[in-house]
Amino acid sequence: MAKQQKEVRDLGEGGYVLIDDAACKIDSYSTAKPGKHGSAKARIEARGVFDGKRRSLSQPVDAKIWVPIINRKQGQIVSVDGNDMQVMDLETYETITMRIPEDVDASPDDNIEYLEMEGQRKIV
Repeated sequence: MAKQQKEVRDLGEGGYVLIDDAACKIDSYSTAKPGKHGSAKARIEARGVFDGKRRSLSQPVDAKIWVPIINRKQGQIVSVDGNDMQVMDLETYETITMRIPEDVDASPDDNIEYLEMEGQRKIV
């Protein structure tokens, strides 16, 4: 899995983080300092990028954490067949088959933007 390590204090809302080996987008980030000699703690509420599950994490702000590297790509819909569509990547011209999300109206020749990480893809 393509990932890099960062300190928890470097994260922010809208960024990505790995929680339970799942790539998640950070919905909220808050810090609290428990006392005079205690280190600050960060609480992260996040939603899975590919599965949509909500996850939370509480860590000291100086702890190291893994951040996934998610590629944002452009594609063009080549054909639509039932609930599946074939998409051509506009950089590599590779053709891939993707499931059509319920809230997307897909038709051939439309350009789409999608996220890709290790064979998992999601239309944005």
